[in-house]
Amino acid sequence: PAPSTFETKLLHMESRPGLRSKNPEFYLRCEVHRSDMDVFMRSLRKVVCSVPEEKVSWFPCQMKDLDRCNLLVTKFDPNMDHEHPGFNDSAYRKRRSVIAELAFAHKQFDPLPVVDYTTEEVSTWGEVYRQLRGVYPSVACRQFLDGLQQLERECGYGEQRIPQIRDVSAFLKGKTGFQLRPVAGLLSARDFLASLAFRVFQCTQYIRHGSAPMHSPEPDCCHELLGHIPMLADPEFAQFSQEMGLASLGASDEDIEKLSTLYWFTVEFGLCREDGELKAYGAGLLSSYGELMYALSKEPQHKAFDPEQTVLQPYQDQTYQPVYFVSESFEDVKNKLRNYSASIRRPFALRYDASTCSVEVTDSINAQSDNKHQLRYFHTAFYFKKIYI
Repeated sequence: PAPSTFETKLLHMESRPGLRSKNPEFYLRCEVHRSDMDVFMRSLRKVVCSVPEEKVSWFPCQMKDLDRCNLLVTKFDPNMDHEHPGFNDSAYRKRRSVIAELAFAHKQFDPLPVVDYTTEEVSTWGEVYRQLRGVYPSVACRQFLDGLQQLERECGYGEQRIPQIRDVSAFLKGKTGFQLRPVAGLLSARDFLASLAFRVFQCTQYIRHGSAPMHSPEPDCCHELLGHIPMLADPEFAQFSQEMGLASLGASDEDIEKLSTLYWFTVEFGLCREDGELKAYGAGLLSSYGELMYALSKEPQHKAFDPEQTVLQPYQDQTYQPVYFVSESFEDVKNKLRNYSASIRRPFALRYDASTCSVEVTDSINAQSDNKHQLRYFHTAFYFKKIYI
């Protein structure tokens, strides 16, 4: 017999992690005539069963899902790393635990926690700020300097106090739509990049040990607030940071490793040319006086930035980099990172809705359109595959 035909209006479809197993659950809301219901259900089961399962790592689809993006890398934890400056300082480790608990207890949309910094912590911040602020005008890119000056005017950046992430987050949200979220330590690459997709930057609140103020083996508030935040105040930098985050959602482990390597050699340790001179825009450089001076010297190797080659370069997380990648301009690195991120292939498409700060899985194929506070992101899609494991 000829197949039955009928009309159905699909009003809503979403998938969620299964409550009783690893298999996803699909929720459909349709308008179907009562007389066609049996045929519709048989057809739906046939379609679902015929689609091969596509194993893709879970990823957040709404901002509240970032509560699950909390996998910490303990490699540089002062409680475990014998080489950490604070390993033998029980008071420092206890203080770190207190601040970490604020991050562990935080849920998305809660008020950001305030830390009452000690005199010793403010002194360490002041020493770092004074040393770096003195060299920034000659070594930092223009976008960084513009952002820092705004932060000094509007958020009280200076030697005398450590800025509260609550104030900084409000400033960023008004400038580029980014906001901060407290984190207890170094996040896994997948969870950190996923947060960027929602214009959320996971930010530590503890400070490095006072015995080594010019370098930290792990991210701390000097690294975040001095290195990263001034750049995130730039709309274009914020835009391609989000695009890297969106490219990571559901990406393979191999692609996550490549994206994190690119992030390392650009957002963390990137150099660019500005009016013919070498300038730093990477947060790892702009928060570490020693490596900043080293990177701009003739000692390390400087290579032209090419994403396809950069992803193959091993990086060093325990000492200075032997190789730094140089872009011909800030525009150059921005465009190359954007193009590379857009090349990450996945068996589905994503659309970011800036009005709801959520990601939708879609089968549409379109170009991304940019503006200051809104981004639509699409990718090659194969419709109706399972996307959670």
